[in-house]
Amino acid sequence: MRCDTGREAAQGHSTGERSVTRPVLHDYWRSSASYRVRIALNLLGIAYEAAPVNLLTGAHRAAENLARNPQGLVPTLEIDGHELTQSLAIVEYLHETNQPASTLMPADAAGRHRVRALSHAIAMEIHPICNLSVANHVAEITGGGDEAKAAWMRTYIGKGLAALERMLDDPRTGRFCHGDTPTLADLCLVPQMYNARRWGVDLAALPKLVAIDAACNELEAFAAAHPDRIGAPA
Repeated sequence: MRCDTGREAAQGHSTGERSVTRPVLHDYWRSSASYRVRIALNLLGIAYEAAPVNLLTGAHRAAENLARNPQGLVPTLEIDGHELTQSLAIVEYLHETNQPASTLMPADAAGRHRVRALSHAIAMEIHPICNLSVANHVAEITGGGDEAKAAWMRTYIGKGLAALERMLDDPRTGRFCHGDTPTLADLCLVPQMYNARRWGVDLAALPKLVAIDAACNELEAFAAAHPDRIGAPA
């Protein structure tokens, strides 16, 4: 698997000014789902143009974004004449269309099941109840403000990661979540660990997750996708 990185800013470009062949990623710097797709593109050495969607200004609810992503979410990846949504589905598309180079999913059925189970434990169990819209709603209905928001995030990210740590108590766990090559599971783990630290989750009892996260971030494909490297939209 290649580990080149090739994010090119597309801010200010009209549709007609963009390359007709280079993929365009509509993303947000701190979006976990966007982060996953950035890592996948980097690992596969796919150069792309970045078209940030500023969630703080409500750009995701604008007609332009709704036209390509009816859910009003990010990311959307324009590639091969398609507009792809939902990060896990995007990563599997990239894996399937970049054979035999891609190793984002294992070759065996049992391995694919395990990687999907680990990925879903994050993207479908932790992430849905620990995104900012949910935390903001908790703060609103409880009247607890930022303190309630942070407590919610720490509680449910912490519980979810503790369960994931137990899932990794498996001989198939290696340097990464499944063996010694990054897979979809690692693409889900790293953004969630970023969020855990952002919200002050205690990671002391999660040595496997901490070690795998560190191993991933030693790779330039992961490091180049980090929100701090991307930066907030202007």
